[in-house]
Amino acid sequence: MKKIVALWLLGMFTILFAHDVQIISVDNKDGKITPKTIEEVFKSNGFYISDNRDMNTPFTKQFGQTDFKVYNLFTAYHSQSVKNLAKEYPNIGLLTPMSMSIYTKKGESKLYVSSLTLDAMAKITGISATNKDLQNIAKITKSLLERAIPNGKWETIDYGVSPMEKELVTKMNITLKDGQWKEDSESLIEEFEGNIEMQGFVQAGYNNIDYYFKEAGDNSFDLFVSESICKLPVIYAVAKTRPEAGAFAPCSVMIYKKHNDNVMYVAYPNVYNWISSLTIVDKESLKQLLEAQAKMEVILYNLKSDYNKF
Repeated sequence: MKKIVALWLLGMFTILFAHDVQIISVDNKDGKITPKTIEEVFKSNGFYISDNRDMNTPFTKQFGQTDFKVYNLFTAYHSQSVKNLAKEYPNIGLLTPMSMSIYTKKGESKLYVSSLTLDAMAKITGISATNKDLQNIAKITKSLLERAIPNGKWETIDYGVSPMEKELVTKMNITLKDGQWKEDSESLIEEFEGNIEMQGFVQAGYNNIDYYFKEAGDNSFDLFVSESICKLPVIYAVAKTRPEAGAFAPCSVMIYKKHNDNVMYVAYPNVYNWISSLTIVDKESLKQLLEAQAKMEVILYNLKSDYNKF
């Protein structure tokens, strides 16, 4: 508990409240709109679908119940825009893929889809909201949701101001030994994946961002991947009061190494995005979020510490 409190008090970045999450909703009595029909609209319009995961089955299996008739975590990214951004702004990997939650509460017919606003994308990645490619991602995402959900109405979530001094992105880098970056980076990623599994996290997707550069004959990166990481007790607890939190889940852990640079960078949007953007105050949600953050920080610290011992 002391570690959780310490994590809560540490921080250097003042978060300014903004409208970070938007929701589109529609009465779906006939059930014609489904996670699959939404996916198809994105898939046929330049988006790579990382996952479209039904969470009700694991909710019921692990916790014995679910509050939803439908609850999917949908992860996707606009391939061309990500490729355009990644070379100059590798932080786009923090939203590759970006997340959405698709849900209908039990006893209701209304279907909702939550996603991040342009302001939130800019805040997390540090890329200017005036950047045309970032604007394009936000614009196309909103347009396709309107196409996938005819007659849908937009809602802007505003729970009030939630100021705190916290970094929005947890970062770590490792200087790799000369001449063995490939072997060492592969070993580090394998160790990372093993450690997150041991700590109860699930890898919910793997995206090779470097593929688009290699395909074009561009060797800017030796390595650039993004792993979608999720912890079931976290999203289960938070979704009870903030089902739109799927706009942050699963989080994308980006791992990259630039060509002719011996540093491997690891970063992910952390739980303080959830807490500040959704003004999360209930004890169980905060407990799950802060415990998950503490475990991830320990995993990354040990990864770097163990590597530097040899």
